[in-house]
Amino acid sequence: MSSTETDLVQHAPNEKKRPTPAKYGLDAMFAPGSVAVIGATDRPGTVGRTVLDNLLHGFQGKVYPVNPKHEAVLGIKAYKSIRDVPLPVDLAVIATPAVTVPHLIGECVDAGAKSAVVISAGFKERGAEGVALERQIQEQLRRGSMRLIGPNCLGIMSPTIGLNATFAKDAPRAGNVAFLSQSGALLTAILDWSHREEVGFSAIVSTGSMLDVGWGDLIYHFGDDPHTKSILLYMESVGDARSFLSAAREVALSKPIIVIKAGRSEAASRAAASHTGALTGSDEVLDAAFRRSGVLRVHNISDLFYMAEVLGRQPCPKGPRLTILTNAGGPAVLATDALVANGGELAELSAESLQRLNEFLPAHWSHNNPIDVLGDADSERYARALEIASQDPNSDGLLVILAPQGMTNPLQIAERLKPYAKSYGKPVLASWMGGESIAAGEAALNSAGIPTFSYPDTAARAFTYMWRYTYNLRGLYETPTLSPHSEMESASRSRVEEIIQNARGQGRTLLTEPESKQLLSLYGIPTVETRVAASEDEAARVASEIGFPVVLKIFSETITHKTDVGGVKLNLRDDAAVRSAYRAIQSSVTEKVGAHHFFGVTVQPMVKLDGYELILGSSVDPQFGPVILFGSGGQLVEVYRDRALALPPLNTTLAQRMMEQTRIFTALKGVRGRKSVNIAALEQLLVRFSQLVLEQSWIAEIDINPLLASPEHLLALDARIVLHSPATTLDQLPKAAIRPYPLQYLSPWTMKDGNQVTIRPIRPEDEPLMVKFHETLSDRSVYMRYFYSMSLDRRVEHERLLRICFGDYDREMVLVAERKDSGTEKRSIIAVVRMNKLHARNEAEVAALVSDRFQNLGLGNELLRRVIQVARDEKLSRVSAEMLTDNIGMQAIVKRLGFQLRASADRTSVRAFLDL
Repeated sequence: MSSTETDLVQHAPNEKKRPTPAKYGLDAMFAPGSVAVIGATDRPGTVGRTVLDNLLHGFQGKVYPVNPKHEAVLGIKAYKSIRDVPLPVDLAVIATPAVTVPHLIGECVDAGAKSAVVISAGFKERGAEGVALERQIQEQLRRGSMRLIGPNCLGIMSPTIGLNATFAKDAPRAGNVAFLSQSGALLTAILDWSHREEVGFSAIVSTGSMLDVGWGDLIYHFGDDPHTKSILLYMESVGDARSFLSAAREVALSKPIIVIKAGRSEAASRAAASHTGALTGSDEVLDAAFRRSGVLRVHNISDLFYMAEVLGRQPCPKGPRLTILTNAGGPAVLATDALVANGGELAELSAESLQRLNEFLPAHWSHNNPIDVLGDADSERYARALEIASQDPNSDGLLVILAPQGMTNPLQIAERLKPYAKSYGKPVLASWMGGESIAAGEAALNSAGIPTFSYPDTAARAFTYMWRYTYNLRGLYETPTLSPHSEMESASRSRVEEIIQNARGQGRTLLTEPESKQLLSLYGIPTVETRVAASEDEAARVASEIGFPVVLKIFSETITHKTDVGGVKLNLRDDAAVRSAYRAIQSSVTEKVGAHHFFGVTVQPMVKLDGYELILGSSVDPQFGPVILFGSGGQLVEVYRDRALALPPLNTTLAQRMMEQTRIFTALKGVRGRKSVNIAALEQLLVRFSQLVLEQSWIAEIDINPLLASPEHLLALDARIVLHSPATTLDQLPKAAIRPYPLQYLSPWTMKDGNQVTIRPIRPEDEPLMVKFHETLSDRSVYMRYFYSMSLDRRVEHERLLRICFGDYDREMVLVAERKDSGTEKRSIIAVVRMNKLHARNEAEVAALVSDRFQNLGLGNELLRRVIQVARDEKLSRVSAEMLTDNIGMQAIVKRLGFQLRASADRTSVRAFLDL
C-alpha cells in the first residue's frame, strides 16, 4: 500500500472545514428560509392566527399561509395546499384538527418540505384513536426525509433569526441557551419569567409527543449550533434511550447539558425475583444514565438556569473542596450545611494559609474555613484574605459572602474581587445578600463574569453541581487500564451459551447455583467450589472430600431465595452435622413450598468471612435495558441499601466511579488499621461482569451475594441467575442503552507479507497504543490524512484522542489493525479506519491512516472494505470520503470498491461517494 492510501479525510473540530452542505431536516427547521403555516386563519384567538402573526413580526424569511377556504390571510396571499406554494418550503407549521394531520403530512412530504412542526393536539393522549393517527403520520414520514416535531406542542423559536413559530404571546431575547421542554405550559411560564429576568435563548423547543424528532436529534443539532453554549432540558420521559445517551456523550464534552426530570418517586420501582431488581429504582437508573453521559441533573427550575450561567462563566472545580470567605457567621453556616448535604466538602486550610491570615486578620477571626473576616471588614481585608484563599492548594473553589453592615462597602469589595474571576483556574462564586444597598456591587461582579446569588446556600449548592458535572465528565474521558482478561476465549463463550440454552430447552428461567457459578467462572469471576449431592449419603461423602467445615444449600431449579425456605445450613463440622442439615433442609422445603422443589443440596467449603460482603448484580430497566448494581451485600442488603448503579459496558475507570458512590468503598480502601482489598482486581472483576451482562442477553437478572472481598482474594460465595421467559423471542430481548463492544467486527487478517494482524473495533484502553501509532507516521502521511501539517503533540492530545478511542459505537465505528510482535508479544496499532455518521442524515464519512512501515501491504484496502460492510450492516444509504487531487493511488482504490469521484470546486481535492 502506498503512502497515498492514507488520506481519506474526516476532519476533526477546528481543522479544515468543507463547504457547508444544503440544509437538512433540523437545520432547515431552526434556520428556515421559508415557512408555511397550514391552518392559518384571520379568526382572532386561534392558534393558526397567532402563529402566523408571530411569524410576520420578526421573521425575515418567506411566510406562506395555507388554508383552502381563504384567498388571503392577514392580508397575505393564501394557498389551498402546500403543493401550491411556488417555492420550496423549509418548515411547515400545522395547526389543524388532528384527523386532518396525516393527510397534510403526506402533502408536505410530496411537496418536498424539509421539516414540520405539528402543534395540533388530539393524538395518543386521546387513546387508541389518537395512536392510530400517529401511526399514519409515521407512515407518511417514511416516504421521505422530512423531520417532524410534535404533535401536541407549543412550537419552536429561534430568537437569533427572529423566528417564533409558536402560539406563545411574546418571543424571548436572543441568547446562548437552548431550552428544550416536554411541557408546553412550563415553557410559557419560563418565557414570561425570561422577560422579567432578561434571560436570552438561542432556541426554544416544545417537543410534544416526540413522534419523530427526539432528545438525541435535538442534542446533536444544538451541539453543532454555534449560537448555543448550553442545552437545558425539561424531561418527562426519555424516549429512545440509546439515541439520547449517544448524543449526550458526544456533545457534553463541548457544551453543558443540564436536565430537570419530572417524576422522581420510587413508586415506579418494580417487583423482581432478585435483590438487585428490588434495589434498582427507575429514577436511580436515570441518574446512572446521566452520570454515564456527562449530563448534569438538577432538581428545581431555578438551578437549571443558575447552572447554565455558572458553567458558562466560571471554570469547573477539580475537586469537591470549597473555601468560604464571609463577613457574617450565620450565612456561612447555612452555606456549609448546603455544601455538605449536596456532596461537597469544606476545604481544610493549609498551615501556610493559616499563618498568612493570622498576620493581618483580627485576633478573633474564625481561624478555620469558613474564613470569617468579621463584620467590620473593609475591601482591603476582603482582598487580602481572598488572595490567600485562592492560592491555597487544598481548595478547589471559592464562595465569597457579603452581608451588608454599617462598615461594609459592597461595591468597593466587589471591585476588589473582580480580578480573581478566572485568575487561578478555580471557580469564584459570590453571594451579595440584601436589596438595593448591594445592587451596584452585584452588577459589578456579574459584569466581571462572577455569578452572584441572593442566598449563600444556593451558591454552595451551585458549587456542588459544578463538581458533579466535572466528576461526570471525567468518567467520559479518563483513560482506563486494559484488563488482562478482556478478551474472552470463544470456547468459554460457547460453553456459557450452552449452559443457558440447556436451561431454556428445559423451560427453566432459573439457573441452578452450580450452573450460575460455572457461568461466572467462565467469565473469570472467582467462585467457591460447589458440588451437588442428590442424597444424604452423597452429601456426607462430598463434605468429607471437600473438608470440614462445610455449607449445605438447597439445590433447586425453581427456588430463588434459599434462606426464605430454610435452605441454607452453615458451619457444618462433621458427618453427623451434614446429615442432620440435609434432612432439615429437605423437611423445611417440603413443608414450605413442596417436595417437588427439592432436588438435593449443594456442598461447599465454609469460607471464613474475613473480609467484606458485597453484592454485584444486574437487572433490566424498561427504558435503559441492562443495569449493573454494586454495594454492600449480605442478608441485610435491602435494609442497608448502600449501592450504586451503572450502565454497561464498564471499563476500569467507570468501575471505580461506580464503587466510589458507595459507603462501603471507604472500608474497601482500608480503615482502622485494616488492609485495603485489591481495588484494581475488583475493578477488573466488575469489567468482566459487565461483559457477561452485555454478551448474554438471555439473562434477565443476576445476583452475586455475597461477593467476599478481602486483601487476599475476591470470591463469589453465592450466585443466582434468572433468564427471560421461554416465550421471549430474540427480537424481544432488551437492548443495552449504550451499544456494547461490537465483537462481530473482530477477526484476523493476513497482510501481503504473510504476517497476521487482528482487525477489531477500537477501545478506550487503546489510547496509549494510539499515541505510539502517531509516533510512527511521517510528515507526508500526516499531511495526506489531514490536508495540512500537524505536530505530534497536537495529534496525541488526550482531548483529541478521546474522541476517537472513547467513541460511541452507535454514532461511529473505528477499526484498528493490531499487530503482536512475535518476539516480545508487545501489541501495537499499525492502521486505523474511521466511519463517522453524519447527524440528521443516513450517511457517513470515512477516513483511513496507515503507519508508514506497513504501507503497500493491502491494509488500507482491507480496512476500507470492512468499514463499508459496517455501513451496510448499519443500513446507511451512502458513505463518502475526500482525498487530495494528486492522490492517484487512493482514487484507484476507491474506484475498485465502487465509489464515484467528483472534483471539488477549487480542484484541490476529490470527493468520493458510494451509494449502498
